[in-house]
Amino acid sequence: MKYFLTILTFILFINCIGQTSKTITGFIQDKTGSPLEGVTILIRGTNLGTATDASGRFTLNQLAMNTAVLECSKIGYETQQIAVQLNDLPSTSLHIVLLERVTALRSVTVYSNKNVLNPVEQMNDETDGRLLAGKKNGVISISNANSNLSTKIGRELFAKIPGVFVYDMDGSGNQVNISTRGLDPHRSWEYNVRQNGVLLNSDMYGYPASHYSAPMESIEKVEMISGTAALQYGAQFGGLINYVTKSADSGKAFSFENLSTAGSFGLFSTYNAVGGNVGKWSYYAYLSKRVADGYRKNSESNADAHFASLQYNFNSNLFIKAELGHSKYRYHIPGPLSDDLFAQDPRQSNRSRNWFSPDMYIPSVTLNWNVSYKTTVVLTSSAVIGRRNSVQFIGFADALDTIDRATNSYKPRQVDIDRFNSYTNEARINHRFHIGNMATTIAGGVQLMTNDLHRTQQGKGTTGSDYDLSLITPGWGRDLHYKTNNIAVFAENTLYLTPAFSVSPGFRYESGITHMTGNIAYYNADKTPLSIDHRFPLFGISTQYRFRNSRLYAGIAQAYRPMIFKDVIPASALEVIDPALKDAKGYTTEAGFSGKWKGTISYDISLFHIIYNNRIGGLILQDNAGNYYNYKTNIGNSATDGVELYAEWMPVTSTNFQFSVFTSTSWMNGRYTKGTVATGNSNADIKGNKLEVVPEWITRNGINAGYRSIHASLQYSYVSKTYSDALNTPIPAANGSKGPVPAYGLWDMNITVHFLNNYQLKGGINNLANKHYFTKRPTFYPDPGIWPSDGRSLYITVGCRF
Repeated sequence: MKYFLTILTFILFINCIGQTSKTITGFIQDKTGSPLEGVTILIRGTNLGTATDASGRFTLNQLAMNTAVLECSKIGYETQQIAVQLNDLPSTSLHIVLLERVTALRSVTVYSNKNVLNPVEQMNDETDGRLLAGKKNGVISISNANSNLSTKIGRELFAKIPGVFVYDMDGSGNQVNISTRGLDPHRSWEYNVRQNGVLLNSDMYGYPASHYSAPMESIEKVEMISGTAALQYGAQFGGLINYVTKSADSGKAFSFENLSTAGSFGLFSTYNAVGGNVGKWSYYAYLSKRVADGYRKNSESNADAHFASLQYNFNSNLFIKAELGHSKYRYHIPGPLSDDLFAQDPRQSNRSRNWFSPDMYIPSVTLNWNVSYKTTVVLTSSAVIGRRNSVQFIGFADALDTIDRATNSYKPRQVDIDRFNSYTNEARINHRFHIGNMATTIAGGVQLMTNDLHRTQQGKGTTGSDYDLSLITPGWGRDLHYKTNNIAVFAENTLYLTPAFSVSPGFRYESGITHMTGNIAYYNADKTPLSIDHRFPLFGISTQYRFRNSRLYAGIAQAYRPMIFKDVIPASALEVIDPALKDAKGYTTEAGFSGKWKGTISYDISLFHIIYNNRIGGLILQDNAGNYYNYKTNIGNSATDGVELYAEWMPVTSTNFQFSVFTSTSWMNGRYTKGTVATGNSNADIKGNKLEVVPEWITRNGINAGYRSIHASLQYSYVSKTYSDALNTPIPAANGSKGPVPAYGLWDMNITVHFLNNYQLKGGINNLANKHYFTKRPTFYPDPGIWPSDGRSLYITVGCRF
């Protein structure tokens, strides 16, 4: 809060500086260099405006202000906001390029060395109906990434987003498991994860993990908005991740793209896409296949993904789009290791019969209507339908999966099957208007969510070794339905007190209920919560001051994390669930300064403070008979403070040669402000202890260079030591389940060559020094212990576009 108040006070001080009369002139063109006539130019927060003439030129006279934000708009083109710093200059001249509106059709171009430096871009204050003034955000271009896309190497894809923690859990290329600001990276479930604005989380109130996993070759860019986005998108502490897929080539009736990759550990993938535009119709579709033997023994994977998008454009302001995404992979789980086994050989495996396979479908229909220049309406209906299957011999790293001499066979494995049925309907409206001379924009809407998570677990599976979900004994240890109906109403209003200074208050109210039905074979159902209410308001406010090429921003927003399935279901008959168990809640505060300096340096430096209360854990208690049992309850509160820095110096950006150096660094201090957890047959106070899996330092630094059609990059990544448990256990347990996660540093090198306009050849070496490392000791799936990350690997990609 103190950061927010400091920045707000500073902004108000700046806004009180005196102003004198000024003039702004300018020239506006399209991307081909042709002048644009009839472009409307408005000064935010005033009634002042003009339009370009036939030569694309405009003039604004008699301006009594030191700063101004120009809003340039024309039907069929993206609205552009430009902050102008006038100060003591009598006049300022601008050269502006407007791009065609991407909500209609986007053009796919041939390969080139344009933008090979790939800096993080900032989104406009208003982007696709979203209000982003005062919020930390960044856009990563994936299509330009100089990386092995088929293996989804998070430290490279998200390298320029400071503080991204990457959790390597179930094989390279299968999932993206990331977090920021010290949150939990498991399946990215602290985020509201979307694709083209469509929700991907499997079940927001039952198991919010993101099991849908599109091939990274299909993604054009990734939009990331910090936790203050919780008001517009959902209650997650992490904020929003939106994967934007590639789209049809607007200039062709048919286009084709292929990316094929081969590499170490038996890697082979192929991505094939078609798209085009015929009259008012546009389409885009892809098929993707990836197979790999894996870095470790018994870690092969086989992945398939499919996607189809069909869009009909009624006119330049109205379109309807239907999409269907499908992802499926099967992963052979090699099992956890102890510290001794990891030191002997990180590539070894102590499991040969364990398998995991999610199979997810994402259908959606979206109607986008620009009712007028002032009003946009977006209606979206979508679903997440699929299964999460596993068959495993479960146990610590020192539990051996061997043949029983008495039966001459292995022990039966445990079969778990989750069936996801989640349906979401959203209506959003964005409207611009004036309150007197003050410009304002309001974005609001309603979200209706209906979920049915059918969880069947602890089935007695076969004694075989292949992927077999059949049961040798009918029935399940747990056969439960977790049904949720929830409605959310949200609104945020950006008020431009001056053209440069804005304040954006907002709120979100959620109202719903979750019912649990079914059977737990080992437990009395009366001792588990059968109904959970979700009724809570969230409030927040953000503020921003724009200079000519930079901005100051600050904000605070409440956040919420509902009790999920694993929180309310007892693991055994020896566990009791607190009937007064509470949802996790808290808030995120941030303040920062971002922009560009002299056209050669891009930067974003920010401070943040997160309060995360009512963390859920276990205590050891005794019953009246003196027997010990585990009591799952709210065990404490935590706070995380941090500093985030992204800076990139681009001294040379000519047509033939480009060069940049970047750093993306974060410092975090996550600790328990109060809490008690179980240890043996007693409980221990953890106040002041470090939060699990929160490294003090994460830094990624790199060099990018491009000469004509060749682009090369070299990157170093470092993550400092973390603890795996709230007790901050200093010496690893014999089974590897607890203990520190050592710091690690990694080198990656990539090179891309474009040739004959339509072709590219890419290759590289990941983990150049063959560092043996691991990122986390999980406390649940896929079993406690060490899960080694990949050693040195090589790859080569061949691509073409026509």
